[in-house]
Amino acid sequence: MPFPPLVDPLPALPEDEVVRTARHARLAGFGDLAQRRLAAAHVAVVGAGGLGSPVVLALAAAGVGTLTVIDDDEVEASNLQRQVMHRVADIGSAKVDSAVRVAGELAPRTVVRGVRERLTSGNAARLLAGAHVVVDGTDTFETRDAVATACEHLGVPLVWGVVQEFHAQVTVFWSAPPAGFPAVRLSDLHPPETAGDVPTCEQVGVLGPLCVQTGAMLATETVKLITGVGDPLLGRVVVIDALRGRTDDIPLRAALAPVTAARVTAAPHVDAVPHVDAVPHVDLAAARAAHAAGAVLLDVREPHETASGVLRGAREVPLARLLADPALAGAGPVVVICQVGVRAERAARALRDAGIEASVLAGGMDAWAPDRRRTPA
Repeated sequence: MPFPPLVDPLPALPEDEVVRTARHARLAGFGDLAQRRLAAAHVAVVGAGGLGSPVVLALAAAGVGTLTVIDDDEVEASNLQRQVMHRVADIGSAKVDSAVRVAGELAPRTVVRGVRERLTSGNAARLLAGAHVVVDGTDTFETRDAVATACEHLGVPLVWGVVQEFHAQVTVFWSAPPAGFPAVRLSDLHPPETAGDVPTCEQVGVLGPLCVQTGAMLATETVKLITGVGDPLLGRVVVIDALRGRTDDIPLRAALAPVTAARVTAAPHVDAVPHVDAVPHVDLAAARAAHAAGAVLLDVREPHETASGVLRGAREVPLARLLADPALAGAGPVVVICQVGVRAERAARALRDAGIEASVLAGGMDAWAPDRRRTPA
């Protein structure tokens, strides 16, 4: 099913913009019409750092008419390794000032609204109002959750990416997509209770070129949504492993709400409430006994989490990769491990659906931290 364009086109482009964007006009299926849609579009970019920088560069160059760039931070010398919108001369200046300058140099017709304000749950809806698409380039889960909640409230698509160390993820969330396209939310990929204490780039580092690669993908998804050209990443997550030069496309489905007595009462047709078999939960002693008897201990956390330690003998397969290929777990039985247990529950259900016997380490690593080993450097 073709994806419908999100923005109505301008009647015509100024002649200087026609010349500047001429290579877009040559693209089959894109042409003048899509370019006029870009010129009519308003995109809000939250964060002007490692991801926001290439997004602003790419969208301004592409000819997006209005960019609202939201960031309350100043440029620091350590930003320049990856935040390609800023220069040495910008150190100490507001990051949003770089966005205004860059757009003016690349695309004088693009209007940039620099908002030097920290986005929170209290002001997110106000700051994002009026945007056709929102791009999240922030670096804390609290801010990401505020952005996602506001987008759900406003009914606008959220182009979302995250990058840390040598790994990245890119997808599109939208609570009210066109008919025939899946409604997916941030909570379907990262439930709030699984966020944990995620390390910052300052603590674990980030590969600079990977920020540019990921930001370019965010900008491309934005262009696709605005113009209706191509297939957006609705219901799919791109997972990038820069060290191995590998990019995987992982399906993403809306998470089932837990089956509760309240839901059964509210739904007189019991068949409408899915029946979910309980996944066994085991303590550490039972997990070790199962491992000794041949079971696989499977840690589905991300590399930045397993770097602080895993249970002795555990095999490491991040959740997204396991969901894409449950056979990575082996024939079973499997005891699945994550930080607090929620991701492990999801992984175990996927394994059981694939016919692999699976249980979950109760409480996850938070409950059994003293029993982990350090991974080699």
